[in-house]
Amino acid sequence: MGAFLDKPKTEKHNAHGEGNGLRFGLSSMQGWRVEMEDAHTAAVGLPHGLDDWSFFGVYDGHAGSRVANYCSKHLLEHIVAAGSADELRKAGAPAPETPAIEAVKRGIRAGFLRIDEHMRSFTDLRNGMDRSGSTAVAVLLSPEHLYFINCGDSRALLCRSGHVCFSTMDHKPCDPREKERIQNAGGSVMIQRVNGSLAVSRALGDYDYKCVEGKGPTEQLVSPEPEVFEIARSDAEDEFVVLACDGIWDVMTNEDLCAFVRSRLEVTDDLERVCNEVVDTSLHKGSRDNMSIVLVCLPNAPQVSEDAVKRDAELDKYLESRVEELIEKAGEDGVPELAHVMSSLSQENIPNLPPGGGLASKHSVIETVYNRLNPQREEDGPTCFI
Repeated sequence: MGAFLDKPKTEKHNAHGEGNGLRFGLSSMQGWRVEMEDAHTAAVGLPHGLDDWSFFGVYDGHAGSRVANYCSKHLLEHIVAAGSADELRKAGAPAPETPAIEAVKRGIRAGFLRIDEHMRSFTDLRNGMDRSGSTAVAVLLSPEHLYFINCGDSRALLCRSGHVCFSTMDHKPCDPREKERIQNAGGSVMIQRVNGSLAVSRALGDYDYKCVEGKGPTEQLVSPEPEVFEIARSDAEDEFVVLACDGIWDVMTNEDLCAFVRSRLEVTDDLERVCNEVVDTSLHKGSRDNMSIVLVCLPNAPQVSEDAVKRDAELDKYLESRVEELIEKAGEDGVPELAHVMSSLSQENIPNLPPGGGLASKHSVIETVYNRLNPQREEDGPTCFI
């Protein structure tokens, strides 16, 4: 879990789509980690007649990718089977009654427990050859409601009327409620980890932490039970939902990411590009983890603004000219390293930097002009800049 590469892998996996009044884009990147252990789900229109429902999820694997990959393909079917398509249809009707909504939430929880028990039977997981686990954060959208689902320390947020309206809470061993369960199961929390080892207190898989005799599945050292939050949709105010692993949240706050995504949506309607900018910005802010993000735009999402596009282009042009000036100023001392250029720019009061992203979000612009002016330079790793 602590192994890193000499230089990050920055190739990205992208996808996008639309339907049910939604548009989505996603991006994932291995980064500095030796392996890519993240996975995702994006489904617009669900089976069993649930055409007007959608589901998106991000799974952050650890100690391997087996559990994350399996969940990305099968968690949704376990949720639908546990909740029953009939119950979901009732909850998706106009002005659904509270019992129908509660039935969906129970089905989601049951689906998590079902898939966790199902994976326990896999030979490589049962015999200990594979000790992988995975967090899961997801959103299930009906025509009337958003069901936010979280198990672990990946996170989801809803941007409504330009602000963070809701975000899930991370499941960390130091949280008093999580710590109490861990201790009741005979474990301990050391260095902010379960038994000094695992950094999350809820996850799918991780069966080494789920074998305490006399304790049910939700009472183990690590619980597979998600928290489920239901929010009534507001098409006039809801802008977008972000799902991301902790490789993003380690370096960006909820408010940072909300503001950054909003600013980028005013510059481009290419959701893959927006997601790529989040991932690249996180890398240059210092993230050392795998990075994955799913962006789901609702009908009231920000639209491209000519003024915003103009300001962004002017900012890029200004940064290019400043890089040229810094290199020319070095003169006979030779071309300064890219890290020195970034450091110099960070000390300037540069107007109109993207909120939440700052100078790190313009690293590619700066690096492009730097490479053009210094074509003989040796390949460096990315400049970490916060």
